[in-house]
Amino acid sequence: MDTTFLRTIQLVMASSMFMMGMATFLIGLYILVSKTWGRDLRSLTNQTARLAQKGLAEDVAGLVGNASALLSTINELIRTTTGIGLFLTITGIALMGIAFWMVLKIQFPLG
Repeated sequence: MDTTFLRTIQLVMASSMFMMGMATFLIGLYILVSKTWGRDLRSLTNQTARLAQKGLAEDVAGLVGNASALLSTINELIRTTTGIGLFLTITGIALMGIAFWMVLKIQFPLG
């Protein structure tokens, strides 16, 4: 096989890995920025806090306990979403770094 053909294949592989890394990085950033504190989650948190205050004012212990459990579940959901976004962002950076390293290892003929 021709060495130019092999170098072209290596370059295509590195380019596609860089593109996958860029897509993964952007998806991770999107999850971190938009999904972590979405409109629905903020609304649910606000209404749960109001429900807990109402339960305290009316001395309803069960209502306060359920509202507290809901708030802790929302916090776990936010941590999970943040973890997924962070994982995708770091994976994207690693893929782009590996693609860059692959391009540096390709030896192009001089002349």
